[in-house]
Order: sequence, then structure tokens, then C-alpha cells
Amino acid sequence: MIRPDLRPDPAEAEAFLAAHPQIEQIEVFLTDPSGVQRGKVLRREELAGAYRDGRPLPCSILSLDITGADVEETGLVWEEGDSDRPCLPVPGTLTHAPWRATPTAQAILTSFEKDGTRTAADPRQALVRVVEALAADGLYPVAAIELEFYLVDRAAALAGRPIPPAGAAGFRQHQHQAYLVQDLEDFAPFLDDVYAGAKAMGLPAKTLISEYAPGQLEIVLGHREDALRAADDAVLYKRLVKGMAERHGYVATFMAKPYAEHSGSGMHVHASLADAAGRNLFAGDGPATENALMRHAAGGMMALMRESMAFFAPNANSYRRFRKNTYAPVGPAWGVDNRSVPIRVTAGPPAARHLEHRVAGADANPYVALATVLAAMHEGIARRIEPGPPIAGNGYQQIEPTLPTNWYAAIDLARRSEILPARLGAGFVDVFLAIKAAECDRFFAAVPDLDYRLYLRLA
Repeated sequence: MIRPDLRPDPAEAEAFLAAHPQIEQIEVFLTDPSGVQRGKVLRREELAGAYRDGRPLPCSILSLDITGADVEETGLVWEEGDSDRPCLPVPGTLTHAPWRATPTAQAILTSFEKDGTRTAADPRQALVRVVEALAADGLYPVAAIELEFYLVDRAAALAGRPIPPAGAAGFRQHQHQAYLVQDLEDFAPFLDDVYAGAKAMGLPAKTLISEYAPGQLEIVLGHREDALRAADDAVLYKRLVKGMAERHGYVATFMAKPYAEHSGSGMHVHASLADAAGRNLFAGDGPATENALMRHAAGGMMALMRESMAFFAPNANSYRRFRKNTYAPVGPAWGVDNRSVPIRVTAGPPAARHLEHRVAGADANPYVALATVLAAMHEGIARRIEPGPPIAGNGYQQIEPTLPTNWYAAIDLARRSEILPARLGAGFVDVFLAIKAAECDRFFAAVPDLDYRLYLRLA
């Protein structure tokens, strides 16, 4: 039996449907360990039952790799008879799906076991575990997730050879052109719909930036005092961007490195810690580096960075992003308002001071990335880990490149971690790494076209 305090209030569904009589269907989904949304489409009359009793989904849904194939090594397939688990809507996530032609709503689900306990393999429940551990120590994370993405020409994407799309004026950008306002104007019809959709969905979409590559964009999401809601925002935002891109004839990709010659797309996690009254514990009138709590949080981020890379870079393509002088990190370090280091103390007023974790790729699961960052912060504070002196100037010339540069090495480091299972839950870490190890083996067992071009005749 699921605890009453963990159940959503059916009044939320009743009020939403009453306010929006045009809604015909509701997409309900959970996010699997690989960051893919999987679920069902309910008719309007079924929503009340989902809030009251949950919707059943097979336990194997949390065992799937990025292709949707079962990973038997998770123990979530035949050992469980692929039995159902009750999945309940997350309060506050019932909202519109404004890119759909049919009037559609959506709601995030989270999974529970038959005995009412949280499902360990559910990434959102791993984040719940980390947030609750911080709260037990009187620490309340405030967070925001920034996601870069590329718009890609649809026909080229279907052909497997992505190129930047032509904007509304018909021009196709091929140069870097960072922060180019003309790009924002060229894609204004798409971007206007994204902002309108974000407003309808209740997402705190703010500053719009043309990033350091043709067709690469970023819309900043505002901070949330509820860290779980910040991760929910990122999941809903990705769905919005992808849906609106399709509607405008583009493909939006959060792939970490779609072009070899251009910069990759990152997921920047912004986080601070507040007390029970909501006061920012990282704030202060003196230099940022004098705040002991923030220093220790940064120290934890640095200490756990290497063993956490499998969570920040979960796919084979993820590791193509980590190169010098590309705004992607090469080794643990921190600095004040310095984008050449992976842990950045942000600029701005002292009251808003926080840390920006610049390691994860845009392909990372938002729940997993945020949970791992917050767990590292908590570990650093608990152990009073000092980060050492902050980097000034070009970090790429000063930081030792010690991060794992390939998928196998990252998975191996994560498997040897003692801290991550303790913080995220051993059940989640075991399932996540089983999926990624199986996926890694499948990836490297395939023979790509490049092998034939390099070796077929000359080997």
C-alpha cells in the first residue's frame, strides 16, 4: 500500500479537466534510466483513476537500453515475470502538450513497488533519495538545468547526415557565429512557439541564446526552490523543444556531439543550498571562495567527478564532446566566473551566488545528472572536502586531463565507487550500470561504415 502522503490529490486532475474541457487525451510517462520517456496515452475519463490508483507499467520498462531493448542483467525482466508496478502522477506536472494537433495534456509518472515502497530503478526516485538526505541535514537544494540543443534539417537527419536547417528567410548558417542575433530572428517562428508553449506548460523559460555553432541554441530555465521540480522542468522542456521542432519541419537533438567540427551540447546544472527559511547558504558579502559550505560542496563535486562520468556522459557519443578548448571539461577543477573549468562560481550579486556544474552532456538524464551533482555536494560537505585554490585564467592550460575519455573506462570507475551507491541507492546504480554496460557492448560489437573505409582494403 502506497503511503497517503505519496499519492497525488485527485482534485488536481478534476480541476485541470474542468478548466480545460477541450482536452481529449493525456500522455502519462516516466523517464527511464537512459532518459527516454515511456508510458501510455489515456482518454480523458481515465485520468481520475490514474490519480486514485495509479497506472500499471511493466517493471521491465526500467530495464531498457537506449534502443528499447531489454537488458536482462538488470534483473527486472524474467526474474520478476515482467510484472506490473503501480505508477502515479507526480503532483504539479499535469500540464499541456501544446505541440500536439489533438488537444493533449501530459503528466510525469513515478514508480512504486507493490508493497508501496519506491522503485529503486526509477531515476526520479533516486533524486528523491538524495534530496531527502540533504533535507535531513537541514539543507534544501535550489536548482536549475540549462540544456543546449541543435536544430537539424529534417531531410538530412532522415538521411543520417545532419546539417543545419534553413531559417525562415531561407538562409542556412554554416559558421560558428556565437550569440548571433540574426540566428534568433531566422528561427523566430519556432522559438516564439517554444516560449508560448513554455508559458502554457508553466515552465520558467527565460533568456534565449544562439550558441557557439550553427543551429545550436539554448533557452535558460529559471531556478526552482524544489530541486525535483527543476529536473521535471528539464524533462518537460526537452519534450516541448522536440515537439515544436517537428511541428516546424526541423529535428531538435540533444545529442552530445552531433558534429565533429562543432562544439557539443552540454547540460549545465546550477545549484545552491538554502536553509529551512529559504536563505541562500552560499551567499555572503566577502569573496565567494571564503564561504566554507560552498567550498566543501565544490570539493565534493571535484572529488566524485571521475567516478560519476558514466552518469554525466551516458552514451558512446557523449565522449566525443570532451576536448580541450571546447567549453567541455577535461579534469576536476573550480574557478570564479571561469568557463574553462567544470565547476564555476557564477557571477552576479552575492545573494544569488551558486555553483554551475558544467560536466554533463545534454544527452544525460536530468534526474540522474542532478541527483549525482547534489550527492557530490552533500558528500563534500559531510567530509569537509577542500577543493584547493580556484583556477584563474585558461583552465585548459592548467588542469590535468584525468577524466575518463571513453565509455568502458567511465563504467568501470562508476562500478568501483562506494559513494555513489550509498548516496543514489545501490539498486539504482546497479540497474543503471547494467544497462549502460550492455549497451556499450552492443555498440562496440557493431561494425560501422568507418571501419570499412579505414581497414577493408588496407588491413
